[in-house]
This record gives sequence, structure tokens and C-alpha cells, in this order.
Amino acid sequence: MGASLRPRKKFKRSYEPISEINVTPFVDVMLVLLIVFMVTAPLLNVGVPVDLPETKAAALDDKLEPMIITIKANGDVYVQETKVSDKTFIPRLIAVTKRNKQARIYIRGDHKLNYGDIMKIMGRINQAGYSKVALVANMPGHNKRT
Repeated sequence: MGASLRPRKKFKRSYEPISEINVTPFVDVMLVLLIVFMVTAPLLNVGVPVDLPETKAAALDDKLEPMIITIKANGDVYVQETKVSDKTFIPRLIAVTKRNKQARIYIRGDHKLNYGDIMKIMGRINQAGYSKVALVANMPGHNKRT
């Protein structure tokens, strides 16, 4: 009874699993996102484009986000970025402010508009019970389209 006694080959792994996280792909993705945001941030416009008048008055320091009413040169009225008709203007304003009569409202009117047109809008807002209404203008030398 013969048995063959050959030495067994021991298989030794040439690599071991690494238990550390490889952060290189994560850093690459974050840098790409940073570049994308840095390029696109200046291109973002707030609200509806309108040609504002200029003033030398100091800018207001406000911590809460105000309600923006925009009146374009052709008379179109926007609440935030939504165009509204004469009939839906005040109900939309009340809905967006959640009936908060202390909400700060900024009116952005095109500089070509008649002063009376802006005053009509301000009067309607005041009749609805809102008292914190302000006009928005550009500082001299700043970009007119904001």
C-alpha cells in the first residue's frame, strides 16, 4: 500500500484586501463640483430681468428673505418669478406671504415706467394691509440688469 507523499503547495495570496477608504475619487468629484458652482454662480440672476433706476441711497441690511414684486417696462407684474394678472395679484401676494401682513415687500420697477404705474401697485399692496413696502434701485456704476 503505497501512498504518494508529495509536499503540498501552499497558495499564498499575493495581495491582501485593503480596509481603508480611497478618497482620491471623492476629492476629484468635489473639485469638479466646486469648479462648476464657481462658474455658474455669477450667471444666476435673481428674479425677472428688469432695468432698474440708479440711486445713491445706502443698501438695506435685511436678514429675512423679502417678497419681490417686479414690474417690467411693458407693465407685466410678477410676484417672485411668477407672472400675475390684475385679478390674481393680491390673492397671490396673500398666498405667498402666508397672510403675514408684516412681510417685507420690495418693488422692482423698470426705470422706463411711469411713476403712477408703480404707485398704483404700491397702493394695491397697501390696501391689502401690507405696510413694509420698499422700492429697489441700482447703485451708480452697478450692472443695470438684475
